[in-house]
Order: sequence, then structure tokens, then C-alpha cells
Amino acid sequence: MKAAVLNGFGSVEKFEILNIPTPKPGVDEVLVKVMATSVNPLDFQVRRGDYKNELQLPVITGHDVSGVIVEVGTGVKNFKVGDEVYYSPEIFNGYGSYAEYHVAKESIIGIKPKNISHIEAATFPLAAGTAWEMLFIRAQLKINQTILIHGGAGGVGIPTIQLAKAMGATVYTTARSVHHEFLKGLGADYTIDYEKQNYIDAILEMTNNNGVDVVIDTIGGTTLSDSGKILNQMGQVVTLVDIETPQNLIHAWGKNATYHFVFTRQNRNKLDELTKLIESGKLKPVLNQVFSLSEIGKAHSLLEFRDSAPDFYGKIGIQIGS
Repeated sequence: MKAAVLNGFGSVEKFEILNIPTPKPGVDEVLVKVMATSVNPLDFQVRRGDYKNELQLPVITGHDVSGVIVEVGTGVKNFKVGDEVYYSPEIFNGYGSYAEYHVAKESIIGIKPKNISHIEAATFPLAAGTAWEMLFIRAQLKINQTILIHGGAGGVGIPTIQLAKAMGATVYTTARSVHHEFLKGLGADYTIDYEKQNYIDAILEMTNNNGVDVVIDTIGGTTLSDSGKILNQMGQVVTLVDIETPQNLIHAWGKNATYHFVFTRQNRNKLDELTKLIESGKLKPVLNQVFSLSEIGKAHSLLEFRDSAPDFYGKIGIQIGS
């Protein structure tokens, strides 16, 4: 099979398209013909070496799969050959999705939504799965609560807005002004231009100094320390970003705040719930550009640096099978 093999950490030139043996499924595993995958910030972080202590080179990376089961191992009970599935490979455990075939445990895969294509389905597992975990499992967002989603036009921000709106929350989000109308179309009630506005002042003004019930952090920086300034009493902050430097949370202490740190986990139940929302039209893919496996370096560069597309938003798909 063909695969994009990462032979060293660093630039996109470290990828090499190679022919390698097709894996075989073991006990409770299935072999999936990968039809499509996508690119996430985690992917270029892994490539440049942010998690080099977790991986042994050479390695196949990639964290989204949509494809078709072509072989099942012994013990598999819930899936059969021909099933169309989607999932996120187990991060740092085995190889990833930048290949023509992938082996996965049946416990982490779900049936692909019937109303979308493989390339669209591949945009969901990691990003929307992370959004689901942040909102449902950690924050346990409730109807009529208020939520601020940082980075609304990003790969995780987009499904987070849709899911929060589907749950009946009032949604605030930060984004460049060029993306505001698009995000309102997804369900954002209020948009804040982070380039021209201080989001802390904006939130306090729009909420009559009450603040919000939940803050979703997808961007890092000083978000953790600043979030305490805009939280309601008993408010919650959920972040998926690594903490690079210590931060002072004194403002959150006065709000009796709760902080959640999320590194997404894989399981079928989460995918089954996402499938229901996708098939009902409450969660829609936002696919911006599509590349081939041989163009994996270009796809990484677009998401990481955005030099050729400063107004880029949404997801990047990688078409592998046909």
C-alpha cells in the first residue's frame, strides 16, 4: 500500500510517499480501506516534533479516517466487510491515517453517516469528537446557558458552534470579521472581531457584566488566565491547548470556576451520537480544500502557515481511495 511516511521531525519535506506492506487485522480489529482523511493542527504539531517523545520514527501519522472495512479479525462482533466507517485512530498508539489501509480496534469506530461523502466524513472524527467531549462530557452544557468559543472559524471551533447551538445555548465566538457572517450562519449569536476588539470588554458589555457560563479555549496564549474575568459564578473553562507557561488563575478563584483539560479520547458512542446529529442536519461539514496523499506537504503548509490563504477557514481533506 502507499503511505505518507514521516522519516524525521521538522518540515513537510520529511514526508515520503512509499510502498509498504498492507497490515493485517488482529483480534477485535478490522482492516479499513481508507477513502479519505484530513489535516488537523495536531498533525502538523506531530510532524514538527512537538510530541517526538511519544513516537518512534519512521511513522505514519494522521488522525481521521473515513473508509470501508475490507477484512475483520477474530472476535469482531459489531462490524462486517463492506461497512462504511469513520473514526480517529488511537493517538500515539500504532500508525495513523495517511495511508491506503488502516487497522483499528472495533471499539473506536462508528458507522459513517449516510448523508455525506467519505471526504466530508473525514473532517469530523477528531475535530467534532473533541468538540463533543468538551461540551457534553466535560462542561455538560445545558439549554439556555451562555458560551464563548474562541477561534470559531477553526477546525474545532466550527463543530463546537454547531453543537452548542443544537443544545440550545447562546453562542458567542471570536473570529476575524471576514468570517462573521459565515459563523452566524452556523448558529453563532454574537461574533467578536479579535483583531479590533478586546473580547473581555466585548463579553462584559454584551452580557451586562454577568459573563458567560462556559469558555471554550482552542487558541491558547493567556486565555486560561483571562477567562476568569468573563466567567459567571460557577463558570467553566475547557481547553484543548497545551499549557506552555504558568498562568495566574486568581480571577477564576473568585468565580468558583472549574477548569477542564481535554486530550480527546476515542470511542464508538461519541461517533454514534455525532452520526445522529449529522444525519439530522444539525451538524454539517465545512470542507475548504481537498488534496491528494502525494500533496500531504502542501496540505500541512496551508493549515500551519496559511501564507497563500490568510482568510482560510474550515477543514482540509485528503482524498486517498476512490
